[in-house]
Amino acid sequence: MTDKINAPIVKPQSRWQRMRDSDLWWSFTRNKPAMIAAFLLFFMIVTAFAAPLIAPQNPFDPAQLDLWNSELPPIWSADGQWPYLLGTDTQGRDILSAILYGSRISILIGVASVVLSLIVGLSFGLIAGYMQGIIDNLLMRIGDVLLSIPTILIAILVSAVVRQMLPADLRDYAAAGVLVLAITLSGWVQYARTVRAQTIVERSKEYVQAARLLKVPARRIMMYHILPNTLTPILVAATLNFGMAILTEATLSFLGIGMPPSQPSLGTLIRLGNQFLFSGLWWITVFPVLQLCLLVVSVNVLGDWLRDALNPKLR
Repeated sequence: MTDKINAPIVKPQSRWQRMRDSDLWWSFTRNKPAMIAAFLLFFMIVTAFAAPLIAPQNPFDPAQLDLWNSELPPIWSADGQWPYLLGTDTQGRDILSAILYGSRISILIGVASVVLSLIVGLSFGLIAGYMQGIIDNLLMRIGDVLLSIPTILIAILVSAVVRQMLPADLRDYAAAGVLVLAITLSGWVQYARTVRAQTIVERSKEYVQAARLLKVPARRIMMYHILPNTLTPILVAATLNFGMAILTEATLSFLGIGMPPSQPSLGTLIRLGNQFLFSGLWWITVFPVLQLCLLVVSVNVLGDWLRDALNPKLR
């Protein structure tokens, strides 16, 4: 009895302590490329969403643009001026400000399209793998048709058709939503096929059979029993597809069917600057391209690390 009273009280670990003791954190701290990529991605996300606080001007506000300060080179050049660190474009728009605001738009569209693709893909994959039969065949054949067409072509077709269906005065305001819809329609198939394959495997296991014998509703079995066991490959795919979604948005905007010049994303900035690339105004295009490359490469490096870290065969 005395031993029980005098026994030390063991405090439960906090979430931060459990994370630091996990294999995933151990793998991350020993992978320098992943740590550098995570730092760059975190820095770009923070600066993008803090743009109203740190950017020299608001590129969306025409009242802050001054044509007298147009076509200024970067500040380290002889004709550079403060506070335009990366120079200005032909409208007097600060390139650094435009990049920060444009990065925020690109990141938001990428996140929204991946989340919506996840919702659609997880739902269809669970239903197809659990129900099977006609529903499975119908959903997978739709997916096969979409996979037979290049992703960028589906996005271009959907974006162009939806924009033409909208009134002219609403196209610019709905541009971000149209882009998210276009990327989602071409991106949900990968998630659905992955979840379907995992669901078919989990469906035949004893814990699922026991839940069915206990008359547990199918929706509860899919959501609370099968879905958690399919999230590992989905997490890796979502990370990699986030970079692809940003590239798809940049491609559509570069082709002129994405974000308008009044709300420029990184792709729109590259398209606008490309017209002056060979006239000596190289900074209008080069710096947005560098930002886009750093953003996508950082996401891809993190995705590659996550794929290796979550692979039990490599442990």
